[in-house]
Amino acid sequence: MNADIFCRVVDNYGDIGVTWRLARQLQQEHHACLRLWVDDLASFKRLEPRVTLDLATQRIADIDIVHWTPQAPDLSPRRIAIASFSCDLPANYIAQMSAHPCLWINLEYLSAESWVSTHHGLPSLHANGTSSHFFFPGFSPGTGGLLREAKLLSERDRWRGQPVEQRRFLSELGVPETALDAWRPLNAHKATTEVPAPNARLISLFCYPQAPLQALLDTLMTDTQVSVLLIPQGVAPTVTSGQRGNLHIVRVPFVSQPDYDRILWTADLNIVRGEDSFVRGLWAGRPLIWHIYPQDEETHLKKLEAWLALNPFSDHLKPLQRDWNRGAAADTMRATLQQALAALNLEHWQRESEQFCQNLSQQTDLVSNLKHFCHQKRGI
Repeated sequence: MNADIFCRVVDNYGDIGVTWRLARQLQQEHHACLRLWVDDLASFKRLEPRVTLDLATQRIADIDIVHWTPQAPDLSPRRIAIASFSCDLPANYIAQMSAHPCLWINLEYLSAESWVSTHHGLPSLHANGTSSHFFFPGFSPGTGGLLREAKLLSERDRWRGQPVEQRRFLSELGVPETALDAWRPLNAHKATTEVPAPNARLISLFCYPQAPLQALLDTLMTDTQVSVLLIPQGVAPTVTSGQRGNLHIVRVPFVSQPDYDRILWTADLNIVRGEDSFVRGLWAGRPLIWHIYPQDEETHLKKLEAWLALNPFSDHLKPLQRDWNRGAAADTMRATLQQALAALNLEHWQRESEQFCQNLSQQTDLVSNLKHFCHQKRGI
């Protein structure tokens, strides 16, 4: 595959997060020759530390990176052009498409809505005579599937079997020893006549500013079980590190994508947002709360309902997802959180999450579907 991938950063990290995972998998697993156009290198660098901000072009992980400025470089189109989240392509690039035949693919937003499968793969004719094709990620056959590297789940399972590595990793992120000892007691392996206290819950938080954070903090502070809450730099900036009641709050760095995967694999509950961290949370096979990207006229709530109708989780978990996204009253939010986090309910939620992850993994991944689609349309 010889392709250009275009990314305009709109939602801080979600756009480039999905795009960079897509590009890396295309290159590593399918040996694609790629040129990635990105308009916001600063956001890109948060996810990929090797990015240099003042270069017009650079090469990372065998992928050519182009800084997509308003005066776009005058480069000839490659055989495939992928517009992440259907971003507009440069005008001078489109003008050259007639002389350089190019398969134009609009990689759309993820949705569980039923109409997605009927629109997936359809062409769209543009006024200048060029055409593009819709490519929809999704949860069911008939869609483009979900991004999933070939070795992702085996790497996750290997990580889960290494508690010493997990502890070292969390310590390097800045989690204090007192919180680590609560999460995995040091004497848990020793024989004792005392009934051991349950391990603290490890929770990762990645949310939008509208999230009902105070209700979450209040619930965890007053709960009978200890919790360790990891909050990355830039998220909920007014919340500071420290112990409050039975809650250890730990501010951690904004990490690279591979390290973020490890956080998701390690945590007992992941609060995720947008599309990229949501999909990675699903592959973690852990309980998650999804903060969907807010849209005008509450369109996002329709997408949320489609997702809730699709997933197999217990009925009491669905009000929790709705309350988190609608900003429910504090008392209501605390009640749904307490119910979901009760020991037996959380254990059942864990089993459901693992099973759902396993079911999704039986479907063909997005990159494999994309390659097959290109082969159908262009013999690539």
